[in-house]
Amino acid sequence: MRTPSSLITLGTSGGPSLTPHRAQTSHLLTVNGTYYVVDAGDGVARRMARAGADVRKVGIIFLTHHHDDHTAGLATLMALAWDGQRTEPINVYGPPRTQELVDATVRYCSISADIRIADGGRSVPLDKVFFGHDVGIGEVYQDDNIRVTSVENTHFSFHRGAAEGRYKSYSYRFETPDRVIVFTGDTGASAAVTALARDADVLITETSSCDERKNAMIKDGRWEAMSTAEQEGIMRQATQGHMGLDNIAALATQAGVKKVVLSHLTRRVDTTDYEPFAEEVRKGYAGEVVIAEDCMEF
Repeated sequence: MRTPSSLITLGTSGGPSLTPHRAQTSHLLTVNGTYYVVDAGDGVARRMARAGADVRKVGIIFLTHHHDDHTAGLATLMALAWDGQRTEPINVYGPPRTQELVDATVRYCSISADIRIADGGRSVPLDKVFFGHDVGIGEVYQDDNIRVTSVENTHFSFHRGAAEGRYKSYSYRFETPDRVIVFTGDTGASAAVTALARDADVLITETSSCDERKNAMIKDGRWEAMSTAEQEGIMRQATQGHMGLDNIAALATQAGVKKVVLSHLTRRVDTTDYEPFAEEVRKGYAGEVVIAEDCMEF
């Protein structure tokens, strides 16, 4: 008998803007009662509470890349698990510098942890529980429940100068007993991601609109605060390092994906209606398109 998996889109907002009714990017995949967290943006722990998930059961975390809208909630999530008497390891897997990030997170939480230990409520040090692992591409993880494969995507491919090639961004394919789920993470158009998504049951994709990003920055004053060079840089990042709606449709069609879930949603100005985004994707993709909400289950 095949065991069903459960996927919850904990946080569905793209950053770095804050959205009142959406947490930043995070997902919870559960297979045979085992939790696998994919990205840990701001609000991940609160959304786990809303979903009725126990943070103490978090033992495996995957990061697509190290932008803070995918990692800012990591410290809170890890600290709450530790405060809840977790003594088994929490392993965090991701691109190069993931170990560095986890080590820094342990240091950030260490003052509070030292006090908790002095209070008498804990005795196991943080660094005996939390471990970061830098992984490459290919098969990066396997256990009795899942097999995880990664590819490097194009989120940072526009970098030049000293930054060129320094930072890595991954997309992940999770093969569970009952289905295949692919997370694009943040990426521009990518042949590698299209191949990774081949015949996937569910594609969780970032959803970006360059125009909406610019309008939001104009409205909240960030655009005027930037130099001309900074404005050009952020637009280059928005157009080359992210996936527009036409890119999503092309990827899903070429890969033969069964369902597309639009997440990591660009904040819209003066509206919370994302149906126009879904309609645009449907113009080039005949399968099911769903607009993710926080704590939606698939």
